[in-house]
Amino acid sequence: MSRLFVVSSGSEAMEAAMKLSRQYFLELPTPEPKRTRFIARQHSFHGVTLGSLSMGGHVFRRELFEPLLLPNISHVSPCNAYRGKRDGESDADYVGRLAAELDAEFQRVGPETVCAFVAEPVVGAALGCVPSVPGYFAAMKAVCDRYGALLIMDEVMSGMGRSGTLHAWEQEGVAPDIQTIGKGLGGGYAPVSGVLIGNKVAEVMDKGTGAFRHGQTYQGHPIGCAAALAVQKVIKEQNLLQNVREMGALLESKLREYIGDHPNVGNIRGKGLFWGIEFVKDKATKEPFDPKLAVGARVQNTALTPKYSFSIYAGGGTMDGKRGDHVLLAPAYNITANEVDMIARLTAAVIVEVFNEVNEVSAST
Repeated sequence: MSRLFVVSSGSEAMEAAMKLSRQYFLELPTPEPKRTRFIARQHSFHGVTLGSLSMGGHVFRRELFEPLLLPNISHVSPCNAYRGKRDGESDADYVGRLAAELDAEFQRVGPETVCAFVAEPVVGAALGCVPSVPGYFAAMKAVCDRYGALLIMDEVMSGMGRSGTLHAWEQEGVAPDIQTIGKGLGGGYAPVSGVLIGNKVAEVMDKGTGAFRHGQTYQGHPIGCAAALAVQKVIKEQNLLQNVREMGALLESKLREYIGDHPNVGNIRGKGLFWGIEFVKDKATKEPFDPKLAVGARVQNTALTPKYSFSIYAGGGTMDGKRGDHVLLAPAYNITANEVDMIARLTAAVIVEVFNEVNEVSAST
């Protein structure tokens, strides 16, 4: 990645990435003005502005605004091994099936009309820290390259160290053409996000008009930039990426030790210090709880009580957009081993308390 365009939120970054990918095709020596479409994934979240919300496949966040959303964005299946792989299916076969689905979608909408395929390397809020299986992004990039489309990776949640490397895509061995970054960039100290631009796109823009036809009042804001620089200096000087990897491995181990066998914990997944827990009514069938029980929200709210006093991020619609519950854990990069163990123990205690109550309610109805 060779250039950075700084804005203030993940939604703004995705809007800019969409417009940049469109302008790229108009700046080519032989312009391709037919490219007006995007392909993204179901059960994804890319922001709340109309363009970024259209890009996402998060049913609950979209439903009130469906009449306003863009018609030129379609969605294919996510890479979610827990929910998506068939019995006996290998990772390679699963990747091949998803690649064929993406290829078919290019063919359906017209490959000459697609600007980009958009995906999160580790799906955050919508699915609960779901990483791709090995080889997935290489296969998706091959489909994009076949039809001349760009690959946009949304790393607003999973990037800037959260997954154990500065960029989550480093673990995939595939670099995007355009990348959005956000939460880990400024660490919450100032509203700042950005669009990282690969050489291929930057060179075309430089040889064309040399100007990105997009702007916002507070883009490149000096306070946001200063905060981001300060945070990145601390990450580098304190070797925090190494700590993310080590403490992330410990967190995974402790979660599996304390709750891996719990009958209502269906799946524990993630990377670095970015871990999700999916809850199920039946571990064998992966049947979710009735959405009316709001078990994810119950876990979140119980964790916030004085008895526990810590924060868990709850999400819903994990299985099909309506049903399914999960929570996310995303501790600070400088967390210690003792703190990791404390978080895992507290999480386990909360889960035991909540599901004792939930199962009692279910048994009595």
